[in-house]
Amino acid sequence: MDEIPKPFYSVPVVPDPIKELPDRVAESLVEKTFLITGGTGFLGKVLIEKILRRCPKIKRIYLLMRPKHGKDSKQRVEELFASAVFNLLKKMHGNNILDKIQVISGDCSQPDLGISEEDRALLSEEVQIVYHCAATIRFDEPLKKAVLLNTRGTRSMLELAQRCSKLILFCYISTAYCHLDKKVLEERAYSSPVDPHKIIKSCELMDEELVDKVSEKILKGFPNSYAFTKNLSETLVNDAIQQGMPCMILRPSVVIPTWLEPLPGWMDNINGPTGLLIGAGKGVIRTMYCDNNGYADFIPVDICVNGILLATWNYIGLHLLRVQDRINKGFEVFEYYANNQWIFKNEHLVYMRPILNQHEKILYKIDGDGMDIRKYFCDCILSARTYILKETPDTIPQARRHMRIPNVGVIVVRRTFEN
Repeated sequence: MDEIPKPFYSVPVVPDPIKELPDRVAESLVEKTFLITGGTGFLGKVLIEKILRRCPKIKRIYLLMRPKHGKDSKQRVEELFASAVFNLLKKMHGNNILDKIQVISGDCSQPDLGISEEDRALLSEEVQIVYHCAATIRFDEPLKKAVLLNTRGTRSMLELAQRCSKLILFCYISTAYCHLDKKVLEERAYSSPVDPHKIIKSCELMDEELVDKVSEKILKGFPNSYAFTKNLSETLVNDAIQQGMPCMILRPSVVIPTWLEPLPGWMDNINGPTGLLIGAGKGVIRTMYCDNNGYADFIPVDICVNGILLATWNYIGLHLLRVQDRINKGFEVFEYYANNQWIFKNEHLVYMRPILNQHEKILYKIDGDGMDIRKYFCDCILSARTYILKETPDTIPQARRHMRIPNVGVIVVRRTFEN
């Protein structure tokens, strides 16, 4: 009988000799108040979990959430923290740690975020650190919807943050793929080809059908609405920086399942490579058009979150740091990225490594030392089966037998054409 595999990786354990070293990241966040958008998303969940688990002495996290699928904000929070990604947090600190979360009803796609004046006043008085993670990540999103959520939503968040009397930092989670005309992406600001305010105004005045008709002309030079709207959003944040607002832009590449913590291989969606893994594992996907000599710019979400927190600590205590940061309708969504290569500079992130003590290097790992890519993706596959497909480990032997049947057919067809 086939042996049922177990995860290769686990949450890192700090050796006793270095436990006494300080965790300067956690110390910098004591009694801080946060506002987080996109908290129900993949990255947002891991960010919230890490903050609460490693920095339990924070004051509060306000989560901007909208009612969805007939559920109010309270029900969505209960659903959020029922996720397996929060199991370690609750085990370490108990369920009461979740009392530090307070929901603010709102929607980043609505004018002025759909926030009540009462909540707006509360946030203006309390919030010190803003993590703006909310965005539609669908590459084929209609342009109007993408602009209103990704770009106008960012402008509204900046306007709200400007009213926060205690603001220390506004952190915008962008993407490494928003300046694709640059084969080498430096850690600096770039100008947009169009005025983001004019694009927002046009999308507000025009109906979706009309916007779709002119979208090809508007998106000239961009492969999709996601890259375009994130590019515009960066311009808005850079304008705020020029006006003296404490902001930073973080540019992750493709965010993939956790490597080490809080749960190896964890994910909650089938976007990006996770969808490819599931599709290939189920025998649905056999081939994909890509550059066989290229490389993949992936970053596990736990490494991404560690980078966000280290950048926050560095900004608070030192200086501004910028860190590099579903199977859709068809593979044309991925082809642009699979067949083009870029160089993303990350000297600032590399600079962070030697200034961390041994304790912090374990708690906030931002390098790939010790990672075996094959073992990592094995963990991703195991977690995809458990958390996405809801398949129990005892079904793995049967799944392997199932895979052998179509594989035989594929081999026969390939050999036929080769001959």
